[in-house]
Amino acid sequence: MSDSCFAVVNGTGRVCGANSGLINRGGGVVIDTQADVPHARRMIELFGSVWPGMPKYLINTSEGGDHVSGNPLFAGAEIVAHRTVADRMRQAADPAQRLAPPATLFDDRYAIDLDGLEVQLIHVGPCQWSGDMIVHVPREGVVFAGDVVYRECTPMGWEGSGEKWLQGLDLILWLDPEVIVPGHGRPCGIEGAMEMKAYLEHVREESRWCFERGQSALEAAKEIELGPYRAWRWPARLYANVESAYRELRNEAAPVPAEPTRDRDAMVELAKARGLEVEF
Repeated sequence: MSDSCFAVVNGTGRVCGANSGLINRGGGVVIDTQADVPHARRMIELFGSVWPGMPKYLINTSEGGDHVSGNPLFAGAEIVAHRTVADRMRQAADPAQRLAPPATLFDDRYAIDLDGLEVQLIHVGPCQWSGDMIVHVPREGVVFAGDVVYRECTPMGWEGSGEKWLQGLDLILWLDPEVIVPGHGRPCGIEGAMEMKAYLEHVREESRWCFERGQSALEAAKEIELGPYRAWRWPARLYANVESAYRELRNEAAPVPAEPTRDRDAMVELAKARGLEVEF
């Protein structure tokens, strides 16, 4: 991505196919650790070509399982995340799952100095998750955006706020990085953040009209025109984003606990109704 910034990119854009980052300066930083231990081991193997040892720091950009499940492989690393992430990891984890929650927690901003290379951690959530943050490396023009940016695949409005999500995207645009490493999808420039913003604005506006007509979120999702976003992977995730917009219209404060079973069932129904492939 730049002289010191690298990424492992999962090509599918699936819910559990998150990207990871590496900054190979000043002891090293890994950003997000994949959805399970086998994927995390493969990530470590790939990053080993540019950083042979364990990193000094590990950053989790949210509490999502696809960002934290490989944490236990990084023994001795200082794990850094937003203040909400540790508790939410424990709440969401399978009882048999081995966890390594973050111990260094912050509220709004946190800075790491890597031998003179500044790394800025900025909390922007709740967008998709309560603990959503971006990682900015100003000197190298790189933003690791976590789930704040999806690239050419449909985002999932699990439990956050569309308004906060748009604010987070506006911040990325203001930072004007040369490279954005999204949480899902291919690395991009600011056009990726611009497209995400346009998608969320479209869904929020259309959802408002449907809400005012008394339609349910699923009924709305069956009617809202997808336009160019039909070509994005996993378009039936639209339901989750309409439900997120409806929560705001009902004045429900975010974050709201995710209901994955309900959302997946609704997405399957939506996909079948609109002739979309059933996929997550």
